[in-house]
Order: sequence, then structure tokens, then C-alpha cells
Amino acid sequence: MTRVKSGVQTKRRHKKVLKEASGYFGSKHRLYKSAKEQLMHSKVYAYRDRRSKKREFRKLWITRINAACRINGISYSKFINGLSKANVEVNRKMLAELAINDMDAFKELVEIAKNPEVKTKTKEEKEVKKENTEVKKETSKKNTKDLTSMTVAELKELAKSKKIEGYSTMKKAELLEALK
Repeated sequence: MTRVKSGVQTKRRHKKVLKEASGYFGSKHRLYKSAKEQLMHSKVYAYRDRRSKKREFRKLWITRINAACRINGISYSKFINGLSKANVEVNRKMLAELAINDMDAFKELVEIAKNPEVKTKTKEEKEVKKENTEVKKETSKKNTKDLTSMTVAELKELAKSKKIEGYSTMKKAELLEALK
């Protein structure tokens, strides 16, 4: 049986590791053994820090919001509690942006957080509002279905009764848009 030498594959593997380790300090980008070890550590650090970055940014946003809250005479915890009671759903990233760039809008949110009862709606009011919007959607769908089934002459008569200007020269699609 013939002897198989693995020099080509080994060289390729070493080159791949050294290419990935380019830019490292000292022997970590020159020598295969130390480059491979450093790459393993680097990948562990990258994995760990992709997760910790999210925590760090959240801490930063909270710090910024807290500073802006203190300027407006309220603590961070009372501010967030007031917003949740007032059913204002704004994430901390956006609150931090408002605190830095748009202080007037942030002041309005502080006022809402200080008086959450004014903005709070009961569950029954929310359900009634949902039902009303659903009914409106259904009626608008029925109206559009009724209009699409009408002829151009009927649509022109309807446009005339609603006093829409230029209805006589409009096409069916234009009449439907105007009647909506």
C-alpha cells in the first residue's frame, strides 16, 4: 500500500488559522500553536460579549433615562411605573433617544407618568373601542364590495348625488377612489 502524506492539508489548515489570526500582537499572528490558542480564546470572548453587549446597552439607556428623569423631578422607577400604568409602551432605547434629542417630548412623557390616571383606560373601554373599529372595518368592506359591483352609470349617479366634481369624465377606478 502506498504512503499518503498529509502535508498539503496541514499547510492549508495552518494557513487558514494564521490568516484568521492576522492582526494579533506578537507571536499570536506568526506561530501556529499560539495563533490557534488565541483564536479559541477570541471566539469565546466574542460569543460571551455578544450577549453582554445587550446588557451593557440596557444599562446605558436606563442611566440616560434616569438622568433625564431627575432633571424633570421624578425618579426612574416612578417614571417607568407611571408609564406602565398609563399604558404607554415605549422601549428604553427610544426613551433614551428622546431624553437626549427631544427633551420636550420627554417632558410630556414625564407628565403622563406623573398623572397616569388621566391616560388610563379600563378594559371595558378598550374592548368597546376594538368592537367599534371592527364594525367600521366591516361596513367599509361592505361599501367597497357594493361599489365594485355597481356599473359606471350607477357610480356616476352616486357621485352626482354626493356632489363630486368632474365625475362625468372619470373612469370606474377613479370613481371608486372618489367615493371612498
